[in-house]
Amino acid sequence: MTTQLTTAEQDPAKLADPYKLRHEDAVAAPTTFRGRFRYLGPGLILSAAVVGSGELITTTALGAQAGFVLLWLVIVSTAVKVWVQMELAQWSILTGKTALEGYGQVGPKTRRGGWINFLWILMDFAKILQRGGIIGGAVACISIMFPVMSGPLETPSLTFWTVIVMASVITLMISGKYSIVERAAFVSVVVFTIVTVALALGLPLTDFGYDGGDLATGLSFALPAGAIGFAIAMFGLTGVGSDEMTTYTYWCLEKGYARWTGPQDGTAERAERAEGWIKVMRLDALVSWVICTLCTLSFYVIGAAVLHPQNLVPKGNDMIVTLSRMYTDTMGGWAHWVFLIGAFAVLYSTLVASTASVPRLWTNTLGILGVFDWKDVAKRKRIISVLTVIMPIIWAASFLAIKSPVIMVQIGGVASGIFLVAVVIAVWHLRRQVDRRFRASNFWTVALVFSSLSVLFIGVYSVLTVFGVEIG
Repeated sequence: MTTQLTTAEQDPAKLADPYKLRHEDAVAAPTTFRGRFRYLGPGLILSAAVVGSGELITTTALGAQAGFVLLWLVIVSTAVKVWVQMELAQWSILTGKTALEGYGQVGPKTRRGGWINFLWILMDFAKILQRGGIIGGAVACISIMFPVMSGPLETPSLTFWTVIVMASVITLMISGKYSIVERAAFVSVVVFTIVTVALALGLPLTDFGYDGGDLATGLSFALPAGAIGFAIAMFGLTGVGSDEMTTYTYWCLEKGYARWTGPQDGTAERAERAEGWIKVMRLDALVSWVICTLCTLSFYVIGAAVLHPQNLVPKGNDMIVTLSRMYTDTMGGWAHWVFLIGAFAVLYSTLVASTASVPRLWTNTLGILGVFDWKDVAKRKRIISVLTVIMPIIWAASFLAIKSPVIMVQIGGVASGIFLVAVVIAVWHLRRQVDRRFRASNFWTVALVFSSLSVLFIGVYSVLTVFGVEIG
């Protein structure tokens, strides 16, 4: 069997049901690094999605508030969660099921889903504020560039551009042009990331330089009391969060990793295909992890080196103006527009990715709750289309009501950090369904254990902090 894919196999949109596993769709996985690289995709979409809120907003704000002292948390936050992500995605590839379907198998449970499904619903209500904060950041960027009816950050201008941004996102989603927008958004994110990494590396040549002593302080594992809220939010948002881990399984299924593996028939050929496509998925996830880590470290270092010494902490609608100082204070006034254009591209791409993924998650949730049959493709597509219109409007309304993007994003980050605990529990429960052939590696097991313990520690710490329990 070759690795040549037909047009239908390469484009899930041309399939009757991209979530259905059929023997005729099974294709052997590529065996070379170059061959595997051709089939990357889900992790790159995820990278474009997470840079906007966690990396640009929360991580930079944390660096501005705490200085270099929490650099260690940035490294831990991006490093430990990827192993849980890959374990969950492996289960999806082997079973052809989504993460939310897997969560429903973890007891205690009812006929309409398990406790993790209901916890996810609660978490996603908190994420409404985070997505509203992302909209607020994007709207602030474009309002500063093109103010209308009033000052750039006054209510009339923000409201006008919120309506325009929401209309553009909804139109692009409904028109079926998402793939074009996502490619353009990803290119924008890559360009903005390259500029930001270069700026972080070049800071020692400016008035805001840092040295080995600053970096050593950042690796001392200290946690200042005044930065605990930012730190918890950052752990939930940077790298892959619990919602990104969940969404990743949908993108892996729609990309074709499970479909090309084929349904479980107990044959050695199927097991070999599964191993091959799991290797592709792991490469995809690790490339995404490298991108997210570079972004996160760069944004944190810039916040710590440029904003912290000036006591500039991003707050309210002035967040974008404050963040732009990272560029203007080091490169001059001309960099103001570079930052605004790049930040808008990053935040807009995050919004586009959320608008593509969240309706899928809620539609799957409605299927699990028994509202409709998830396998009814026509009805599934209709519900996704309706939610694609409704949900961005709800997110935008939350921004216009609160108008504090940093706080809104932090609330979503704390909820994501807490939900990570439930995801870890689900992963270890679902792992028992995986054939020992796919969990025999000591390296992957040790990495998963370390990742799980780290997530559990931060998750429990988050819960205790949220409920006001004194620690230490």
